Amino acid sequence: MQSAVQRSADNSYVIQGRTVTMPCIVRDASSASVIYMVPADVAQRFVGDAYEVVEMMPGQTQLIVGFVDYKDNDLGDYNEVMIVFMVRPKQGGSDGTFIWKLPVNQLFTCDAGCSIWGFPKSVEQIDVDYTAERATCRLVMGGQHVFTLSVPRGAADAGESPDMEMTTYTYLDGPTCLQFATGGTGTTVTPGGEGVELILGTHSIADDLRSLGLPTTPMLSTWMEHMRGSFGPPRKL
Repeated sequence: MQSAVQRSADNSYVIQGRTVTMPCIVRDASSASVIYMVPADVAQRFVGDAYEVVEMMPGQTQLIVGFVDYKDNDLGDYNEVMIVFMVRPKQGGSDGTFIWKLPVNQLFTCDAGCSIWGFPKSVEQIDVDYTAERATCRLVMGGQHVFTLSVPRGAADAGESPDMEMTTYTYLDGPTCLQFATGGTGTTVTPGGEGVELILGTHSIADDLRSLGLPTTPMLSTWMEHMRGSFGPPRKL
């Protein structure tokens, strides 16, 4: 979903009558990510003609599946699911992430994400539930179950993750990139993805994930109880 967006010289945007100023700030969120190694030739089908997947070992690339519970964010309070590949531009450039799917459960962040950065957002049913030891996300699209992902939840006073800057690539009237920075507290890293549970549903995206070999044993999983971050303005490649 995308509507007309007004951009001013100071990198601010008017979306649905609200002004979003760059950088867009995330003050508090909880996030989970699970990293899988998947066949690079299959993954290449999902990233478009402008990018090539980064092989972490011969014939293998990283796939990241995760979710974020945004609590204090310039774009609102909402849930988000991410399906991400590691890529580099074919014309040359640094390695970065390519977000293949980024469903959310609120309209404003969907409109802003699509219009400002070209993020592949859509409004879907995303339920995030917590117990003392686990965080679980269930994604439903078009009335069909896509997946349910459950990860170990570490202690709120677990390790600190220093801010790290990365590049994300999108398509916004052509290949586009932006810089984002993220860090936080209450970080738990689980090598080998011990305790991760991924259940795939009947939606076509679940079939796409099956074509990549999921469900399988992850490389690792991470949980961040209090994530912070910022997203810069888009830049054409």
